[in-house]
Amino acid sequence: MKLIKPFRGLRPARELAAKVASHPYDVLSREEAFVIAKDNALSFLHINKPEVDVAIDVDVHDQLVYETGRENLERFIAAGTLKQDSTEKLYVYKQIMGAHEQVGLVAVASVDAYETNLIKKHEYTRPDKEDDRVFHMDALGAQVGPVFLTYKSQLEIDGLIDKVVATNPEYDFVADDGTQHVFWVVEDTSVAESIESAFDNVDCLYVADGHHRSAAASRIKHLHQKRNKGHTGDEPYNNFLVVVFPHDQVQILDYNRVVKDLNGFTAAEFIEKLSGDFVVKKVSLDDARPKKAQEFGVYLKNQWYKASASEQLLDNIDIDDPVQILDVSIMQNAILTPLLGIKDQRTDTRVDFVGGIRGLSELEKRVDSGKWEAAIALYATSVESLMAIADVNEVMPPKSTWFEPKLKSGLVVHLLD
Repeated sequence: MKLIKPFRGLRPARELAAKVASHPYDVLSREEAFVIAKDNALSFLHINKPEVDVAIDVDVHDQLVYETGRENLERFIAAGTLKQDSTEKLYVYKQIMGAHEQVGLVAVASVDAYETNLIKKHEYTRPDKEDDRVFHMDALGAQVGPVFLTYKSQLEIDGLIDKVVATNPEYDFVADDGTQHVFWVVEDTSVAESIESAFDNVDCLYVADGHHRSAAASRIKHLHQKRNKGHTGDEPYNNFLVVVFPHDQVQILDYNRVVKDLNGFTAAEFIEKLSGDFVVKKVSLDDARPKKAQEFGVYLKNQWYKASASEQLLDNIDIDDPVQILDVSIMQNAILTPLLGIKDQRTDTRVDFVGGIRGLSELEKRVDSGKWEAAIALYATSVESLMAIADVNEVMPPKSTWFEPKLKSGLVVHLLD
């Protein structure tokens, strides 16, 4: 079964790409998206987060929101802001964030491969978030936010992608956060065919970021299949939009926590309890960031602590279990549940999540505001851990990974009809 294939991308005109490209739909609040979109009629937020164009009292999941997204997409097409390639293409997308670079292949991936676990997952999805993406894709007749996939890197594919990167890009711009985005259309058919053929030798792909989008794409396929009495399996809805990166280029940052209260403990009592399973010492902000696995930063009452898992704690963990050895699992099983009474991070409002891109100063800010009692900083989960967990059909605890840089939306769209 083929994992990926080319498609007829719907893309912005070259001179408009920087103005069209937007943040992903799920990293901005409605208010933040409105501020960005109100002064930029070409922002893709009008399509991938269309609540910016409806009254604030309209619920973000109202059908009017999805219909507005469809109308905006049609308006972009009618105005020539977005144009569809006349033939199926592969694309290459490079991101440069500080010293980090990653280069991925833009294609469509097989829903059948996803459903038979040749595209592997490592997270559960929430029905409400899945429904939102289904309604959005169905209303637009398009997938507008790519799923971030990874694979175990192969030298042959690296070499072929390098050939594309050596040519002139279609788009090249720096976003407002300083990240550079470079995008190529693979025009050389022999190179495109070689890339497609090389991916036939890839055993599987892994969903890195975009579990709700990929799950929604599966549901969309079956929805369209029911409607289409002449279904052949070759229709666009049998595939979903992806960017596929080799695993050794993927950057995962820490995904940290803040907690509302100490479950009845004073700060001193909590630190004393924490010292039962961890070696705890006071540190400055400069030394608070965990430098290795099984090490945690804890902030409360204007003081940082470094908490390192004790030998006794580690002796009670099955090191052959790729989930239990994760730092997020150690935090859950040794801190959140026994000390703070937080048993389910998905549903407990006493815990919140802070992406590592914001830095430890953001943790201090939230705790010092008085709205949160303490913060826990973690060491970043490795991509190897992600793949190991997916390989044994297990799932990670919620909010285990924060990928950076984020993929821009609007550089290419996959039309379903």
